[in-house]
Order: sequence, then structure tokens, then C-alpha cells
Amino acid sequence: MRQVFHYLRSYLKESLLGPLFKLLEATFELFVPLVVADIVDVGIKNGDRTHIVWMAVLMVALGVIGLSCTVAAQYFAAKASVGCTSKLRRALFRHIGKLDYSTLDGLGTSTMVTRLTSDMNQVETGLNLTLRLLLRSPFVVFGAMVMAFTIDAHAASVFAVTIPVLALAVFAIMLVSIPLYKKVQQALDKVLLSARENLLGVRVLRAFGREADEIAEFEKRGDALAASQRFVGRISALLNPLTFVLINLAAVVLVYVGALRVDAGMIETGEVIALYNYMSQILVELVKLANLIINVTRSVASANRIESIIMLPEEENGCVTELDVNAEYAVEFDRVSLRYKNGGSDALSDISFRVRRGQTVGIIGGTGSGKSSLVNMIPAFYPATAGVVRVYGENVNDIDRGTLRRRVAVVSQGAPLFRGTVRDNILFGRPDATDAEVASAVKTAQAADVIASKDGGLDEPVERGGVNFSGGQRQRLTIARALVTGADILILDDSSSALDFATDAALRASLAALEPKPTVFVVSQRTSSIMHADMIIVLDDGECVGMGTHEELLASCAVYREIHDSQRKEASA
Repeated sequence: MRQVFHYLRSYLKESLLGPLFKLLEATFELFVPLVVADIVDVGIKNGDRTHIVWMAVLMVALGVIGLSCTVAAQYFAAKASVGCTSKLRRALFRHIGKLDYSTLDGLGTSTMVTRLTSDMNQVETGLNLTLRLLLRSPFVVFGAMVMAFTIDAHAASVFAVTIPVLALAVFAIMLVSIPLYKKVQQALDKVLLSARENLLGVRVLRAFGREADEIAEFEKRGDALAASQRFVGRISALLNPLTFVLINLAAVVLVYVGALRVDAGMIETGEVIALYNYMSQILVELVKLANLIINVTRSVASANRIESIIMLPEEENGCVTELDVNAEYAVEFDRVSLRYKNGGSDALSDISFRVRRGQTVGIIGGTGSGKSSLVNMIPAFYPATAGVVRVYGENVNDIDRGTLRRRVAVVSQGAPLFRGTVRDNILFGRPDATDAEVASAVKTAQAADVIASKDGGLDEPVERGGVNFSGGQRQRLTIARALVTGADILILDDSSSALDFATDAALRASLAALEPKPTVFVVSQRTSSIMHADMIIVLDDGECVGMGTHEELLASCAVYREIHDSQRKEASA
């Protein structure tokens, strides 16, 4: 909750004015039963129509003033709650962007989406209700009891008994409901996770014919959520009937005691009506207070979940902002090992190599051998658990992240594109690139024909994820996006897997002809894509089992030779 209060300070005025106007509205509301009593005891009893009219005008005035105060309170409460949660949401989004990859992997996408949406909405609702009702409801309850005692202390003793009993009933239901609402929220998280996974993987589900299984799983989680909601709903549903029974019993007792007092000439009929109205006000406010506490409890739980992410440490940033790009070695791995968070064993073990500036390095190995893990350590996406990774002679952990990642361009396996236009996507890494630089990057990436085939050219719309482009087109556009940054080190993480052999060969030739020539890391499953590299690293189960040129590895590395021979047989078959 500290984060909520931190951002609420910016709306201190609104946070004070909202409850203040609500208290004013409640004060005017407390005077209404007295006006009604005066109409009955003076106007109606004496047949004074003028008095009745003036009292009616006074009631209307109280109503108008109260309505104005309510509108003002709602405005200030909404401004404070919406403004506070908007700042909190932006802060959470910025913080998520600064978390390291290990933390993000541990949290999961569905968790972060839920925190930014459902939990934020719950905090906003709870904050709004708190500013409007937290002071108003207790004020009306105790104010009504005080006003009742000013009318007649004997009859008002009914209030002194009823209010504690009502409060006990309300808070007993509340205390039982609050833990159950937490379980409902957890069940909702599971439903959201299932829905998100199915929507993102809909093509895979259809390809494997698993729709029925996933529908059954979703229905199972949905039924669990519905069952939890029904259970807590039945308990919460006791609130209104139980309180109404108690209040109506109290009203019967109040009317009976009031009738006796009227018959004895101690109070007037209108005062009994006022006492009854105060009893009704107390009922309404206690129910409001119970619902408020339940909502606030859920909001506090959501705020704590949000805060648990905000309090996570950001990715460590180095202080070196200048790199010696003329250093002999662009990248060095010195006995490097990597173990992922909560991983049972090392993903990479004791990897050592040096890459000179302008060299092309091929990385090959079986599935799960650690190819992507290795290249992800160059831009410091994951820190080494042992050994040192150096870029231009500096430990990557000591280099400022902005400086490092301006020098390293990564084309990932998924070839993600963002909603917008082709031009927007290519300029994503360097918005100030000129048209000539864009054209050069597009040409080198073999994407010129992709753009020429589209009616809009560079202004062709791109749907979310680039679903209106084929896999090969997306890969070439993401390569162009990396090239336009002008980075010294280019990492192609299996980014040509969807390209045919001719396009792949043309891409390699274009990269080799670049001036100045970047240091290129090519992760591939095909030996044909890396056979012309200056150095090839062969990985097997996280270990380096071979290193050298294509010819050297064919002679010395059984794993590489097996991969090459199997692919050559497939090509000739």
C-alpha cells in the first residue's frame, strides 16, 4: 500500500476535499428527519400550510445542497483515484521494462498482465470508495444515534442495543467473506492464464487438434471460479436479509416504545417518525460500510500484489559508457557458465572463446544445447553464474546497458513485429535513421521484394505480431530492423530458418559485403548457413564440443559431422 499512498500525495487536495464534501452531504442528510418531524408536529398538527410549505422548501434545499456536495465529492474522489492508479500503472509498466530476463521469466506474462489490468482496476475502485465512504458511513451511524438521543434518550436506547448487534452481524459476515474473496481472485488469475495461453497458442492448438482438451481445461477452471463465487456469494447474500431482519425488529421495538412515549405525552408523533428515519439511515450506512470494507480488503490485496512487483530489484546497470571499438576482440567468453533461475543444472558449462572484430561466428547444436543461451549473454540479457563475458574488453556487467545494447543488435527467433507500419518497425531501434539508411538495411536483409510487393510499401500496415506477413517476410523485416541501428555486433538467433537456401545465401553475401563489417553471430540448425563462417562453435548439452572452421570440424568433431551428414542426405533425398 505504500506505493498507492506515495502516488496519492500528488492528489492531496482532492483526497481531502472528497471526504469533506461527503461529510457535508451527510450532515445535511441528518437534518432531514428533524424537518419531517417538524412538519408532522407543527405543520400538520396545527394545520399550518404555510409552515408545511416552508419546511418542504427547506427539505428541497437540503436535498439540492446535499446533491451538490455528493457530485463534488464524487468528482474529487474520482480525480484522485483515477489519477493515482494511472501514475501507479505507468510506474509499474516502466518498472517491468527494467526487470532482468530471469525475473520476467519467473513472473510470467499472465501475472504481469493481471497486475496491470485487473489488480489496478480493483485498487482504483477501492480507493474511490474509500475516499467517499470511509468517513461518511461511521459519521452517519454515530451522528444518527446522537441525533436520536437529542430527541428522546429513552426511545433512543433501542439504538444503543441495535447498533452493536448490527455491527457484529455485518462484520462476522465480512470476516468470513474476505479470505474467500482472495481465493476467488486466485481462481480468476488461473482463468485469465488459461484464456491468454489459448488465445496466443490458438494455431498450435488447432494444428494438434487439442481444442477439446483445452476447452475442457478452461471449463474446469471456469467451474472452479464459479463455485468459489457461488460459495462466497451465498455467505455475502446473508448480509442484506440478516441486517434487514434485525433493523425491522428494532423498528418494531422503536415504534412500540415510541407509541408508549407518545401516549404518555413525553414525545410527539413526528419525533417517532424521525427516530424511525434515523434507524433506516443506520441500516443503509452499515451495509455500505460492510461492502466498503470487503472492497477495500480486496483492493489492499491487489495493491500488495502490485507492490510485490514494484519492489523487485531492477536489472543491475554498469557504469562504463565508453567502449574501445578498436579493441582486438569484440567478444570474449572466459570459462563462462550459466544456470537459469531455479534451474536444476547449468544451461552452459565452461565456455571459452574469443571473436575478433568483423568476424562471423556460427553456432550450431541440437535442440536445447544452449545456442540461444550463449548469444543472450552477449547483450547481458542473462548474467553469467561463473566466468566473465567481455565486449570490447569490458565485462558486460560493468557496461551501461544503454551503451551495450546500442552496440549489439539482436534478431530473435520469433521475429516479432509490432502494430503500426513497416517503416515504424524498421525504425524501432533507431527512429532518426534516414531514408537512405532504411533502404540500405532493407536491401541487405533481402526485404526489398517484400516491401515492393505491398501496396503501401514502407507505409504498409502491420498487424499485431505481423500476422499479415509470412514467416520469411517477418524474419527479413526484423533483420532490416537490426541492421538499421548500425550496431557493431549483430546476433542472428536462428533468424533465417524460414528463408529458402537462395535467399539465405544472398543474405550471407550481403552481410559479408557490409562496410564497416560488423561482428556477426549466426545461430542456425543448418550447416549450410554457417559453413562459411570464420569460426563455428558446436554445442551439445550446454558444453562446447567443437570449435573451428567448417573443414576443421568435419575432420575433428563427430557431433558436427553427424549434423552435416544428416542434412546432406536429406537434401539429396
